[in-house]
Amino acid sequence: EKYMEFDLNNQGEIDLMSVKRMMEKLGAPKTHLELKKMISEVTGGVSDTISYQDFVNVMLGKRSAVLKLVMMFEGKANESNRKPSGPPPERDIASLP
Repeated sequence: EKYMEFDLNNQGEIDLMSVKRMMEKLGAPKTHLELKKMISEVTGGVSDTISYQDFVNVMLGKRSAVLKLVMMFEGKANESNRKPSGPPPERDIASLP
């Protein structure tokens, strides 16, 4: 799901602008040179875009700290958007504004 979220052109590849958007969303914006270096590290210098297989290898490989950071960020973002289920708790007159 995360891969598809950042595959902006729906061609099965994450390009430079998609990586830029991902890093900005994570609160860690990078320069174009830093982004190119990141893509080069992921792909082994073979491609200018990140394939799904490269993405999975990064997320599940030795450097899975990236995955943990993404999952932690997404988990915290989702927690703040969740609405409580069930009826609201009872309130008394003192708790009213």
